[in-house]
Amino acid sequence: MSQSLAALENGGVRRAVHVRGFALLLLSFQALGVIYSDIGTSPLYVLNGIWPSSGPLPSEEDIIGGISAIVWSLTLLPLIKYVFICLKFGTGEGRGGTFALFQGLYPPKEHDPKFERSLTKESVGLASKTSSAKISPRLRWPVLIWCLLGTSLTLADGIFTPAVSVTSAVGGIAVAKTSIQSKVTPISIAFLLALFLVQPFGTARLASVFAPVTCTWLLLLGATGIVNIVAHPGIFRAFDPSRAVMLFVRTRDYDILAGVLLAVTGCEAVFANLGQFNMASIRLSFSLFVYPCLLLAYLGQGARLIRDGDAVFSNIFYRTIPGDANGPLFWILYVFAILATLTASQAMITATFSLVQQLVNMKSLPPIRMIHTSDKLQGQVFVPSVNWILMILIIVVVAAFKSSTALTNAYGFAVATVMFSTTVLIAVHMRYVAHWPMIVGLAYLVVFGFFDGLFWGAALRKIPAGAWVPLMIGVILMILMVFWTWAKGLEDAFDGANRHSLRRLIVTSPSSKDRQAEVLQVPQDDITARSDGSTTEETSHSEKVSAPTTYYLATNDSCTEKTVELQKLVRIPTCAVFHKLAGGKGVPHSFVAFIRQWPALPEVIIFLSARVFPIARVVPEGRYVVDKVRSVDGFYAVSYNLGFRQHFDVEVDEIIDQICMLEARDDPEHASQRIKQIRQAAVTTTHIVPGYHVVSRRHLGDGPVASLIDWVRKFLIESIYRPLLTMFLDTENWVRSPDEIIRVGVNATI
Repeated sequence: MSQSLAALENGGVRRAVHVRGFALLLLSFQALGVIYSDIGTSPLYVLNGIWPSSGPLPSEEDIIGGISAIVWSLTLLPLIKYVFICLKFGTGEGRGGTFALFQGLYPPKEHDPKFERSLTKESVGLASKTSSAKISPRLRWPVLIWCLLGTSLTLADGIFTPAVSVTSAVGGIAVAKTSIQSKVTPISIAFLLALFLVQPFGTARLASVFAPVTCTWLLLLGATGIVNIVAHPGIFRAFDPSRAVMLFVRTRDYDILAGVLLAVTGCEAVFANLGQFNMASIRLSFSLFVYPCLLLAYLGQGARLIRDGDAVFSNIFYRTIPGDANGPLFWILYVFAILATLTASQAMITATFSLVQQLVNMKSLPPIRMIHTSDKLQGQVFVPSVNWILMILIIVVVAAFKSSTALTNAYGFAVATVMFSTTVLIAVHMRYVAHWPMIVGLAYLVVFGFFDGLFWGAALRKIPAGAWVPLMIGVILMILMVFWTWAKGLEDAFDGANRHSLRRLIVTSPSSKDRQAEVLQVPQDDITARSDGSTTEETSHSEKVSAPTTYYLATNDSCTEKTVELQKLVRIPTCAVFHKLAGGKGVPHSFVAFIRQWPALPEVIIFLSARVFPIARVVPEGRYVVDKVRSVDGFYAVSYNLGFRQHFDVEVDEIIDQICMLEARDDPEHASQRIKQIRQAAVTTTHIVPGYHVVSRRHLGDGPVASLIDWVRKFLIESIYRPLLTMFLDTENWVRSPDEIIRVGVNATI
């Protein structure tokens, strides 16, 4: 068995971390800066989001009702829904979020059975059940569009989280220095600009301060909350859920929920970041630390608002800080508010980079250039184009909305939609992946869908007030992702369905009719020696015909002996990697086009198929699985296995090492000379990929409607997708130098 496959069979796939004692506490502490920085900064603006300072001062009962709504929203959604339910549906290392849930329902096809068995055996949670999900294929596109909508709104949320949190934190300076009120927006833009300008240098060192900053911030919130509660202990009536219900019955103000929603922004990160931590650390950190600190902060703000009224109403967070408005505690909290919001912004930016990488790997976005900024941490990825686009959009949003109050009107819609999307997908997972009774999934959908629906409806009412901005951005991104997924799927389907058999391409000794049957076979059909030493055909090794030394190219597609035309192929001492864009039988189009344009066979020929598995990362030992084609020397089929969050980087040297080990095991007595030839050939390695010229096929019959659909289809494929293919090359992120690539033209009717 090959080392790669053996590593997987023996547990090479990375599992969720299982730790106890001090290690669990340390992991829980590290989770603070990554997961809770967003939800932890919500107290800066929530109460003024519910009751804007430009409006009337709420009564005591209304304040208690509003705090009660916040308390129970934090209890029902982050605590019960995400921490105690959604985390159960973590499907392995790195799994979480709406797009990963889709991969669980519709896992990628054409995976190696041995690899799949080892993958599912060593994964955790529901990974072993993802391949048995029995959901109708006809629902694939509706579910995919739903997931992509949630994913696109998550990306849109990455614009408003830094804008709202940083502007709210900076705005506190106007409490102590009223003359600086007009400079809050420029100062906020300066902080955000600096944050984006440091992204190209990596965030590995900066990430080390995330947890201490967030931990100190939450402790300060809890401590000030306790002090403030003393001002009005009656605020504990907010733990009675009827106070929240009576608030809406009494005021009939549905818009209050849009402000309450701000208290739970960031709770989706609890589920999406499961792969970086584990279930126990997330539950421990939120239940015993984050949740109590947030409750104390909101209760304390409510207590001071009841007691001091108009004196604190203009900026409830900063004016309820105990002590003088210009005192030491105020400035301590102000500094940590800035640091906490920058931490939340950095966490959102990093998450956006990671999500874009995942979407590119799963072919739902064009291949955008990515840079890994850390040799130790695979998750430290920098996407230049996304970074600068985010920076421009966030600065424009801050400048356009001008105040944190206006920004909060736009904020929240994306959050509510993503939460509702997750609820629907989890309910589907309960039935089709976990195979729980349908009544359980329906009960979950009804209960949490009701609460998510309430918040979503309240956020929807904010569209005229600014929520149309994230909605517009999300819809545009969703359309782009749906279009690219559709078009790339057509291209991959063409690649898989129009493969050539080597039986029709390469023959040996053409003077003998009997030996014309002695031809090189398709790697997937005729591989006779796998990297584990096993055979895939019934015929034994001794019955195989010796590898011929002269090869000929059949220059037409006819398989009849009378009409076949042959052209001699010269063997050259180089290594060529022919990339297969999709799975399936047959040789890549790049190989066919290459040998027809340049009639030569490299000494080492590698057919490389890249396959993205529904886990975050595959360890190096399981990255490559090598198969040998025994019917001719020098032909190998290689499966390049990677997780959906991994950087696409083909290491030819590693493949050559495995090929040499395979040859040494296959024929120990005579392998030395062959290995020498392989390594000499590998000194000059060229990647050969197809350059598709896509043409739309006629899809429907005659008639005005069919003609219109065909015209639209042709416009999308030939006028939009074709130019984008030339702008975004598949080789952008996996070949170090363009000099190593030969791109051969292929006409593709899709």
